[in-house]
Amino acid sequence: MATTGLARAEGAAARIGYNSDFWGASIAAVAADQGFFTKHGVDATIKAFTNGPIQVQALGAGSLEFGYVGPGALWLPATGKAKIIAINDVGFSDRVIAQAGITSIEGLKGKKVAIAAGTSGDMLLRLALKKAGMAMSDIQVVQMDPSTIVAAFASKQVDAAGIWYPFVGIIQKRIPDLVELAKNKDFYPETTFPSAFVVRNELVDSNRDLVKKVIGAIKDAQDFRAANQDKAIEITSKLLGIPAPDLKTEAGYGNFLTSAEVIKQTKEGNVDNWLKTMNELFKTFGKIETSLDPKDYYLGDLYIEA
Repeated sequence: MATTGLARAEGAAARIGYNSDFWGASIAAVAADQGFFTKHGVDATIKAFTNGPIQVQALGAGSLEFGYVGPGALWLPATGKAKIIAINDVGFSDRVIAQAGITSIEGLKGKKVAIAAGTSGDMLLRLALKKAGMAMSDIQVVQMDPSTIVAAFASKQVDAAGIWYPFVGIIQKRIPDLVELAKNKDFYPETTFPSAFVVRNELVDSNRDLVKKVIGAIKDAQDFRAANQDKAIEITSKLLGIPAPDLKTEAGYGNFLTSAEVIKQTKEGNVDNWLKTMNELFKTFGKIETSLDPKDYYLGDLYIEA
């Protein structure tokens, strides 16, 4: 597609959320393990979540200061629910998979398809259906959290799923003849799937210094992850309790962006374009009616400055 860090008014404490996959957890894991939070003066508490939308809910409820969202949850900052403080990566780990015997997206008509709503797996499924001239109403959507999708697919309670690595790899061990119907790269580069770190809206004004400190830790973790990929996988494996080989497979489906690369993509306007494309898709799919301009919710200047 996790841990939290809390920002209390009296200091630089912060609750920081992460998702239970490599790209969703590696920055928090590395920053904690390598002391980057401490280096930047942040007393961070990290906490695991199953998806980005739940983290954004926690931001709104005041029980979380910073979180992580995958591509499928980017409609939340686009509608003002949070602000993006950093781009994490451009991912290629999502898949639409099906049981043996289903050989095309068209073959999903009337079938039970599991998704974790508001995630990148949900988004990829919608893209694949649209390309095939279909809609979500043509299938039986079953909403589950990712771990439940694994069990349901493995026991053949569902016919297909919109899911991502490492969960795809776990499923494949149990159902080796599963069929891959769609992947992110089928739609790249016209549609780019970025993931991001977000902050509670109020903190940008009330504790801007803390936001900059957390961004500083994220940037250090991004650079460490890019330069020490095997070590980053090992650190994240320990945090998640997922075997390193499974995470290494997932890590192969994303870009190990450095902070310099994120700055370059930001300055060239590419990040804004990625977000605008996602916004148009969310509108097409009926997820949102209107969206903010990325300049109003992606704090690219603050990322560059921190």
